[in-house]
Amino acid sequence: MQETLSMPKGSTINVAPLADAAARAIPPVWPLASSVAVNPYLGQAELDLATTAALLARVSDAPATMPRSWYRERIGSGAITEGDLAAALAACTLTPCPASVAELKLASQRPHVRKDPLPTIADLAARVSGIDWPGIIAERLGHWIAAWSDEGQALWAAPRGKSAYRAWQDVATHDLTPEIAGLEGFARFVADAPDSASDALAASVARMMLPEAAMPTYFHALLMTLGGWAQLGRYRLWQAELAGQHDATLTDLLCIRLMWEDALLAQYRSQIAGAWEELVAAHAAPVAPDADQIVDAILQEAAERAGQRAIGETLAADTGSSSEAPAVLQAAFCIDVRSEVFRRSLEALDPAIRTLGFAGFFGLGASHRRFASDVAEHRLPVLLNAKLTTCSGGHEHVQDDLAARYRSRAKRAWGRFKLAAVSSFAFVEAAGPVYLGKLMRDTFALKKTSLPNDPMPRPDPALSLQDKIDAATAVLRAMSLTRDFAPLVLLVGHGANVVNNPHASALHCGACGGYSGEVNARLLAGLLNEPAVRGGLAGNGIIVPASTLFLAGLHDTTTDSVLIYDGDHPSPQHAGAIAQARAWLASAGLVARGERALRLPRAENAADVAKRSRDWSEIRPEWALAGCKAFIAAPRSRTSGKSLEGRAFLHDYEWQQDQGFGVLELIMTAPVVVASWISLQYYGSSVAPDVFGGGNKLIHNVTGGIGVVEGNGGTLRAGLPWQSVHDGSELVHEPLRLSVCIEAPVEAMTAILERHAGVRALFDNRWLHLFALGASGELAWRYTGNLGWERVDGRGQAMIEQDLAA
Repeated sequence: MQETLSMPKGSTINVAPLADAAARAIPPVWPLASSVAVNPYLGQAELDLATTAALLARVSDAPATMPRSWYRERIGSGAITEGDLAAALAACTLTPCPASVAELKLASQRPHVRKDPLPTIADLAARVSGIDWPGIIAERLGHWIAAWSDEGQALWAAPRGKSAYRAWQDVATHDLTPEIAGLEGFARFVADAPDSASDALAASVARMMLPEAAMPTYFHALLMTLGGWAQLGRYRLWQAELAGQHDATLTDLLCIRLMWEDALLAQYRSQIAGAWEELVAAHAAPVAPDADQIVDAILQEAAERAGQRAIGETLAADTGSSSEAPAVLQAAFCIDVRSEVFRRSLEALDPAIRTLGFAGFFGLGASHRRFASDVAEHRLPVLLNAKLTTCSGGHEHVQDDLAARYRSRAKRAWGRFKLAAVSSFAFVEAAGPVYLGKLMRDTFALKKTSLPNDPMPRPDPALSLQDKIDAATAVLRAMSLTRDFAPLVLLVGHGANVVNNPHASALHCGACGGYSGEVNARLLAGLLNEPAVRGGLAGNGIIVPASTLFLAGLHDTTTDSVLIYDGDHPSPQHAGAIAQARAWLASAGLVARGERALRLPRAENAADVAKRSRDWSEIRPEWALAGCKAFIAAPRSRTSGKSLEGRAFLHDYEWQQDQGFGVLELIMTAPVVVASWISLQYYGSSVAPDVFGGGNKLIHNVTGGIGVVEGNGGTLRAGLPWQSVHDGSELVHEPLRLSVCIEAPVEAMTAILERHAGVRALFDNRWLHLFALGASGELAWRYTGNLGWERVDGRGQAMIEQDLAA
């Protein structure tokens, strides 16, 4: 409900839209079971980096770029050249900009002393009272939100069925902690508040005499103090809007946090009145970057230009590795950067091996129920809604399904008995020694791990034949796989097999919603092996030979082993090809592990890499997508034989086959956006780990089954743990915004950007960089914003600027 309130000066303010806008400035966070990378700057897509830095400096202590020393080191080593600095300076459209490269280099030598964010009333009250009000608020709200949001971890769940505001109101009216700490009458204040969160929010704004101009960033700042709890509220709103509904959790949390401010202001007004007036004026002022923030943004641009030169040199290199031999094996992998290492290793074994890159959900957005489970797992990009529902197993698995369900229930009951308040003590005394063997296996990493191997998934309800044909046609065309099929085609999803890792789902497939990718791969293989579907494909101009067999596989990115689900489609005539494929995959895995061992701490060889998945004390089982810096959509021939060091998303695309450029539009609006979320999550977790990072794994506690806190409670930590981007001595992720390189006509890409304002904003504001590849796969054009392009020399260096805007 939108409320209108009258301010003392007679102005009329509609608070609800301002609260909603502040809520949308917060990024969402997905629960641990299905965590996916999220762009922490999602709410600032319409701003450039320097302005974002100014905004974040006002509402939090999150820097938007690396410390100056990071750039100075690269300038000193020659990694960032004067040409990079000059190009970045020329691209700056803000003022005041340095007048020359020399002035820019001089500015880089000066430390950028970042100012503290604007205080909240809780901060002001703490200064005059000596009471840690920000800490008390974080502790009380953290414990309450954890209980209210619990997803099954707690033995005694908090009451449900009420809005966040009403549930908090019920608790806070009986919580005497604030009053014991010194906030007089807080329980009565909450009890007397309106029943509606929107009414309560409006009432607090009126009492505090908060002007409209100050609300956007003041509200934003309050939500930032809630850390990951605010992001969880944003997730609930995201999910509701995907389903065409609405969720008010985040604006409820804003109301709750503002009521704390309201009560503290009432108690300490005489002591902080002047500081409060200054704070309001500061929030009412326009957000604009200062000279230091502009310099830092230019230095970041220069670092990215240096990275683009390296990409350009790699793409322009002539490896002479093209082969005209007919393919005996084709393997389609996810575009995930970890697949680049494995694909390169696999192709090097034999010129008759071809690999492809495609988003790991393989175009089938499935809401899937695993064997013996009623939990719907959304195995698709979080930007989309599920197109079909699926389950594992059929009528022949009914008895096995029931037995597995009984075992699962017994396991859950046993687990609750172990953790219950009273029986836990008796359990340790009576049954503890039984677990000695398990303890020893876990300690010495002797426990065997296995990849998911449920019965074959199937659509439930079944799809019509025409739906199957349409889906198969769309996926094959999007993969640019419409001819020259090999006798054996593998569709390889990926996942990570690790132990004792709350963030395990973050190692799985982002395109599959934080789950492993075997379900989608097996579903697609089943479709493409159906004779009737192949008949329909032939009618659509895609001829799949009768001798071609599609099989699904799962790439374990922690051990670089690959499981082939050949039992889904038994084919004795392909036994030799499958055996050969297994041998090739095993050899490629050995090579890939050897390459990854060079980057992983304490890994001396390939064998050490494989052991990490079984080690319950290992805080870095793999580097996941750390180091990602490029997205390349082009024929595989442009990158085959070239080492991209596991830092590039590789999507196969042939624009000559893409009539109407529908596939190109899909790539630019889906996989590119998902890759940008991944890139910017790693960026944010590296440049602002205290705000956008997941904290220290060594002191994590899982709360509510949702996320982690550090220690006993407080704010939820969202983002990547520090150990996911840092090896203990230095960053392993180079924080660069993603460079998107697509082999397609610039006119086609311009038209797509014109139609999709949200995607265009990412490129216009340089959250992503866009390049068009030339006829030889070299960098040919750079997108400069506002639908304009400039010609570049193959390494990304500008030549002649030309405006190709329609």
